[in-house]
Amino acid sequence: MAAVTAISMVAQDKNGGYPITQVPFTKVKVAPNTFWGQRLQASQDVTIPLAFSKSEETGRYTNFSNAAEHLKDPSKVFAIKEGTFSFDDTDPYKTIEGASYLLQTYPNAKFKGGRLDKYVDSVIAVIASGQEADGYLYTSRTQNPQHPHNWAGTKRWERVEDLSHEFYNLGHLCEAAVAHYYATGKKNFLNIAIKYADCVCREVGDKPGQASVVPGHQIAEMGLAKLYIATGDRKYLDQAKFFLDKRGKRDAAWKMTRDGLFDADGYYHRLDEYSQSHKPVLEQDEAVGHAVRAGYMYAGMADVAALTGEQRYIDAIDHIWENIVGKKFYITGGVGATSSGEAFGKNYELPNMSAYCETCAAIAQVYLNYRLFLLHGDSKYYDALERSLYNGVISGISIDGGNFFYPNPLQSMGQHQRQAWFGCACCPSNAARFIPSLPQYIYAVKDNALYINLFNSNTVNVKVGKTPVTLTQQTNYPWNGDITLTIDNGAGHYALNIRIPGWVKGEVVPSNLYTYADGKRLGYTIKVNGKDVTNGNSNSQLNNGYFVIDRQWKKGDKVEIHFDMEPRVVRANGQVAADKGRVAIERGPIVYCAEHPDNSCDVLSVLLNQEPTFQSGNKTIMNTNVQTLTTDAQTLTFNSQGKLQAQDERLVLIPYYAWAHRGPGKMTVWIPQDLNATTPAQPASIASESKVTGSKRNLPALSSINDRLVPSDGDDRSVPYTHWWPGKNSTEWLQYDFKQAETVSSSTVYWFDDGPWGGCRVPDSWKLYYKDASDNWTEVQHPTGYGTVKGAANIVNFDPVKTTAMKLEIVQGEYSAGVFEWSVK
Repeated sequence: MAAVTAISMVAQDKNGGYPITQVPFTKVKVAPNTFWGQRLQASQDVTIPLAFSKSEETGRYTNFSNAAEHLKDPSKVFAIKEGTFSFDDTDPYKTIEGASYLLQTYPNAKFKGGRLDKYVDSVIAVIASGQEADGYLYTSRTQNPQHPHNWAGTKRWERVEDLSHEFYNLGHLCEAAVAHYYATGKKNFLNIAIKYADCVCREVGDKPGQASVVPGHQIAEMGLAKLYIATGDRKYLDQAKFFLDKRGKRDAAWKMTRDGLFDADGYYHRLDEYSQSHKPVLEQDEAVGHAVRAGYMYAGMADVAALTGEQRYIDAIDHIWENIVGKKFYITGGVGATSSGEAFGKNYELPNMSAYCETCAAIAQVYLNYRLFLLHGDSKYYDALERSLYNGVISGISIDGGNFFYPNPLQSMGQHQRQAWFGCACCPSNAARFIPSLPQYIYAVKDNALYINLFNSNTVNVKVGKTPVTLTQQTNYPWNGDITLTIDNGAGHYALNIRIPGWVKGEVVPSNLYTYADGKRLGYTIKVNGKDVTNGNSNSQLNNGYFVIDRQWKKGDKVEIHFDMEPRVVRANGQVAADKGRVAIERGPIVYCAEHPDNSCDVLSVLLNQEPTFQSGNKTIMNTNVQTLTTDAQTLTFNSQGKLQAQDERLVLIPYYAWAHRGPGKMTVWIPQDLNATTPAQPASIASESKVTGSKRNLPALSSINDRLVPSDGDDRSVPYTHWWPGKNSTEWLQYDFKQAETVSSSTVYWFDDGPWGGCRVPDSWKLYYKDASDNWTEVQHPTGYGTVKGAANIVNFDPVKTTAMKLEIVQGEYSAGVFEWSVK
């Protein structure tokens, strides 16, 4: 298969380029039957076929065919299907991108009984058929220009700053087309992207007659920068910079025209923050708003900073990155504290059970940190990247590649489960494109040096300086810290820059957000042909986190690397309220969690020993081996008389990425070590032992209403809740069927309300019913009042009744209703 070497195509000008150059995926072969080999195999066998099949089943291809029919005969129009999204075109793009990466690892991959590369070409032909003559490619409009998707606006670019996603589609198209070009050498997909990018460059800008608009959902900046690198055409980089330069420069008068979204309470300002348009990008120094949009924009800023060398951009993205890793970065490498806007929270706002941590947001952090490494050459960016990669990213994809998380919380009552697909399929299709791209993140080159950034078994062929080098890496990382590098070919003088991970050097992350609390000091050794070079070797030095071996190399030379790898106890910064008195456990790059299948105790009521010791073990989850950790702990419970009692336990921990593969149940990453952080298990109550049903099938987190977890106030999102969103103007209900007849006379409800940003509010009204002796529902008599205070105990007392069931009837108006907790006494 023909392939294009990305290195030879990197655009350079007198203002610079990437100071460090990636070693492209076309030059790296990951070994099978290894940690990442298994993930790539799952992508080939399951994820990519699933993503292509879903694109076909859900009408993604039909949208392009419909657009083609309209272009041939304008009298033919096609109704936009209800429930579709204006960004559905990107799912085939992203899947083609992932397939392109895979074709380098599996050039003979099959799909639907034929060759995968032939199938990809057939999909590209379908996409090309829906492109308008001037390059515009947006099926949400083209298949029915007079009645386009209701997010599309009445004309091109009209709603691109909020809903249409025309530029978002362009960004993913460019990303995918460049990957396909590099993988195959074919220009059939690249030419489609060039035509659409040229259309945007002609029609969007500050010149007379152009639309002066910016992306609502960012990624066009990244895609255009990548297209510039591939083609050398400067206008694509200029367009990316225009999108960034123009952002955040709208005035209040313009904002007031946007569907009345701007009001006296500052609602539009919230919307501006949501899309990072609250101020010019060069003035931004805090990560805010939708975490995926933000991550893509920040990666685009890093692209522009590196490719233009403009210091203002370098300074701005550095400040934003420092805010992320210093105040908004989960220990799993995820970002996004709240489901309200799928957004970053305030500084140090890092709740666990309600953490959003969207899979796409963790992927965006990889993109950002990778680009900052190419810009600055410091290993700290790879330390953050590795944390996201091994935890926040792959937790979003089941081990077998067939199920996906949208959010990735750090604690669960069992309400979170991976799904085979989503109507809004951004996370599954993003996983489909990202995992196969792993090979391109392992190595990089600069001048006469080869950077070894990630550790996994593979072979790389790359030119270092003027020397063609073939190097093989063998390791069982991340399960142990032993790595062997062998020079298979490449006699000459050059340097190997070996990253010494932050976790080896005693740094959890490149900030004081987390620290190791166990007093351990890990070390490392590096040998060249059996000789230790870590002591007293004048040719070796630690530089920006890299151990540099600069020498004359010959075929057969071996470098043996050993990193001490032990379980570590981590504490969060004291300003992270959610983690006070708690610790997390990690080993190497892997963060661990306690999950229900491995423990007979309630993992949410565990108290870890003050000086814990750990024993390593192994377990098979989804037909793969994972390394477990076991330690002594205690559980605290209230007995039936209400007395607190402690019980010794053996607590088993598994890698965080491996949770939720064995049925719903409790899980936690942060484990109490201080008494004030514990939540003793409560004795059984009428509600906790009742069967719960609701007015809608598959109500989210239905079990949360009797888990005895209540919010601290109306804005608390750290405890689970159920809701009827997006339903409204309806009567809904929840029902408890008791284990036996009970006499009850009081009930308490905690209402969920995420206004003004979200779609849930306290109900318009509500009532309580009990099942009478004739099995009829009867309203309770003489209720003291049905309160509707959000996030607080709304207690209603009534005449005692003996019954086997209670029903909470809720009338919701213009907003959906939601419930944290419902108890009966």
